[in-house]
Amino acid sequence: MRFLVAGELNLDLILRNYLSFPALGQETLVEDVTLTLGSSSAICAAGLAKLGNFVAFTGKLGVDSWGDMCVESLTRLGVDTARVMRDAGVKTGLTVSITSPRDRAMLTYLGAMATMRAAEISAGGLDGFDHLHVSSVFLQRALRPDLPGLLALAHERGLTTSIDPGFDPEEKWGRDVIDMLAEADLFLPNEVELKGLTGLSDPEQGLRALENGRTLTVAKLGGDGCAALKDGKLVRVAAFPVQPVDTTGAGDSFNAGFLHAWQRKAPFEDALRFAAACGAISTQGAGGTTTQATEEQANEFLQRRYAADGSGINLEQL
Repeated sequence: MRFLVAGELNLDLILRNYLSFPALGQETLVEDVTLTLGSSSAICAAGLAKLGNFVAFTGKLGVDSWGDMCVESLTRLGVDTARVMRDAGVKTGLTVSITSPRDRAMLTYLGAMATMRAAEISAGGLDGFDHLHVSSVFLQRALRPDLPGLLALAHERGLTTSIDPGFDPEEKWGRDVIDMLAEADLFLPNEVELKGLTGLSDPEQGLRALENGRTLTVAKLGGDGCAALKDGKLVRVAAFPVQPVDTTGAGDSFNAGFLHAWQRKAPFEDALRFAAACGAISTQGAGGTTTQATEEQANEFLQRRYAADGSGINLEQL
């Protein structure tokens, strides 16, 4: 499969395992620090490439050392960077992630992430791709207003489309994001994003509120697994019990796993389980891309899990 990922690009400075969460006027210590490729879009793209897909990335960076590191990292991870744009008028973005096995908090400087426009993406052409994925809609401020038109153009060219909205730092959760689902085949929010967009705390109610007759919404629920509506019925898959090293990018690796399986028309619950396995495996190393799964590793993980409890799953190669 050939994927085009249009998204934000930044580095992640990950401060791992704090003694206490930092408060104003205080200093605390962490056990480890990592500077690595970040961004929801890039982590998803790397996950798709690791699973054996052709992936091209389009995004915008500054002409600086951080931008160089982003391009080098994507290339090393098997992602085509020919469509990545460099702009000397902006700085490459950076996210500081303060993380522990329980949760994480983030501070982000948007920089170039906020400047890419839909016309710049479409100018590169959409022909030859099977799917267009866009993450972090709220961070991509210049892209957001014209995103429905870009998704519609993708459909005209025969591509399927997906959106991961990401968190809204302003917590306004604009109605325009729900409206653009009319041009999205898949919507991949997490529990916080689903609640923010619908105003509903119950995931099933949130899923039903987004029903539009076209878009398949898969909600990532952290320790509670994932859920979706299939033919009007709620389908839930439990999370796999693992001891996480770092949860950064687990949802993006889930996205990659689901897109990989869904594009290959895997049975729906099998696709959810495959995605959950990809998300779980990704938490076993620091940073979003260091321990992402190959297709073989995800299937072996599932085989061990389901052999242990005796339940069945279709484990043919996806």
